[in-house]
Amino acid sequence: MKKTLYIVVPCYNEEECLNETTKRLSKKLDNLVEANVIDKKSRIVYVDDGSKDKTWEKIESFGGPVIGVKLSRNRGHQNALLAGLMYAKEHADVVISMDADLQDDIDAIDKMLDKFADGYEIVYGVRSERKNDTTFKRNTALAFYKLMNKLGAEVVYNSADYRLMSKRALEELAEYKEVNLFLRGLVPLIGLKSTKVEYPRAERFAGESKYPLKKMVKFAWDGITSFSIKPIRMILWLGVIIFFISLVITLYALIMKLLGNVVSGWTFIICSIWILGGLQMISLGLVGEYIGKIYAESKHRPRYTIEKIIGE
Repeated sequence: MKKTLYIVVPCYNEEECLNETTKRLSKKLDNLVEANVIDKKSRIVYVDDGSKDKTWEKIESFGGPVIGVKLSRNRGHQNALLAGLMYAKEHADVVISMDADLQDDIDAIDKMLDKFADGYEIVYGVRSERKNDTTFKRNTALAFYKLMNKLGAEVVYNSADYRLMSKRALEELAEYKEVNLFLRGLVPLIGLKSTKVEYPRAERFAGESKYPLKKMVKFAWDGITSFSIKPIRMILWLGVIIFFISLVITLYALIMKLLGNVVSGWTFIICSIWILGGLQMISLGLVGEYIGKIYAESKHRPRYTIEKIIGE
């Protein structure tokens, strides 16, 4: 029996890309239907994440295989993506998520579906190369993936949010109730049979990146603090190290006093105060970040609100 495929695409100010994205994805669906790979009920699901341009007007104008899900306001990429996945879960047998900027290779969908047919519940789209990224972005991305894995988060290297998930995998994902979403870390926790498909990453088709440096840093920070308590443990060990250093300094000061070699030590005292004060502020800020996340989780507020759905 042929499976129904839904392609979920979160959108924020993507009016310049959507015509071409819809054209290419519609053609891909038609080809897969003609090849008897998927059912003709397969659809494209655009999730408008409170865009300020004419993204929603574009989505409303498409018709055909396009379904539009409009969020009541901007909730961020991860929440918009989750909204689309949870909607698609109720209608599709298999779901593929991707961005609207056409940097993800649409032809990789065929390979993903082949892997799904082989029994894999989750298929990650992994970038085989990042030639179009700047040296800075390429190196920071590499550092991010290495750091996340060092801190204990199971993040698939060079994989973003281009992935295939079966209906079963999505039902398991729905059981994770985190408010602070980091899907790249959550999906591997599901633990179902998974594999990878490599593809070359293209340049953005049009418009500007929705992840400037500031958002990239915040995204990385959310990922680290949502999936690892190692930073807090590092504070503990830093405190232990500083304590032993202070014992050595105290012993040295006592010996100097007994020998009568008392030095004023003004510079040393001032440096110590500023260094320890800075470490304390950093430590309090880091602990406060975790407490803030606990506070956000404890309120159990909805992660998104759907204002309108069209094209069903």
